[in-house]
Amino acid sequence: MTEAASVTLSIIVPIYNEEQVIPELYKRITDVMDEIGVSWELVCVNDGSRDRSAAMLVDLHRADPRVKLVDFSRNFGHQIAITAGLDYAEGDAVVIIDADLQDPPEVIAEMLARWREGYEVVYAVRADRQGESFFKLWTANAFYRLLRSITDVNIPLDAGDFRLMDRQVVLTMRTLRENHRFMRGLSSWVGYKQIGVEYQRAERFAGETKYPLRKMLRLTTDAITSFSYVPLRMATWFGFSLAIISLIGIAITIGLRLSGNNAFYGQATTLVAVLFLGGIQLIFLGILGEYLGRIYDEVKGRPLYIVAHSHGFERTDQPKV
Repeated sequence: MTEAASVTLSIIVPIYNEEQVIPELYKRITDVMDEIGVSWELVCVNDGSRDRSAAMLVDLHRADPRVKLVDFSRNFGHQIAITAGLDYAEGDAVVIIDADLQDPPEVIAEMLARWREGYEVVYAVRADRQGESFFKLWTANAFYRLLRSITDVNIPLDAGDFRLMDRQVVLTMRTLRENHRFMRGLSSWVGYKQIGVEYQRAERFAGETKYPLRKMLRLTTDAITSFSYVPLRMATWFGFSLAIISLIGIAITIGLRLSGNNAFYGQATTLVAVLFLGGIQLIFLGILGEYLGRIYDEVKGRPLYIVAHSHGFERTDQPKV
């Protein structure tokens, strides 16, 4: 870690259709960083926005060279945008923050203080989440606790992607090039000295959420399949359980038949049993397919993202995509 006078802080912001937020985002971050008094850069990753976000960021870069832009050739997803930001960030410490201002830039000062104390990862824990529905709060709460219970990685509860990482952690994260990424899980997996800071999560400043239910389910699937084999092991557990139930059922049926009880005559019971077992088999075939599909994506070896343009990066050793 360097002394405060020479610290460079990189702030990574994934951008997707955020033209309503960008002016306020830039103002809030500038105010906070000017108050902190360290050198900094704002690395904005335009994730295939269809509005004026990219053009606005180019204008900001021309007015303030500390604002830098990585412009994707298309939409690659939020987690990939974070990855690109880590690849391009040049600071001694790196902060990841969303553009919607639900994660207040003012918390960066506390994160930086913890980093100066020697912590290499400082993650922000949501003590309160304003403006979110009961369903969103309940599913988020259930997701974090489910993930912790089925994985061996100590992923902090109620902590999103908003965090600070030391450059050594960033360099380690750059070596992890898997396609289906759960960045907050990966930053926990790499280890190092970590601590959480609590904050009040605000309502979105403008625009609409970029994580509807469909994308949340996809992120949940990526998180579980990236860090747990429990879904695969469930097939074995169900197999043994059904085998034991079947043996008990056979013994009961034989006993009833020998006693003259006709309760199990007819096709209805057989049909229900076949449909039940068929459903279980299809469920676990689907789970196997999820893991197999991820193996297929890794084998193809395609780059995680493609950069169409970049602004503000002078170096010739551009990051590996």
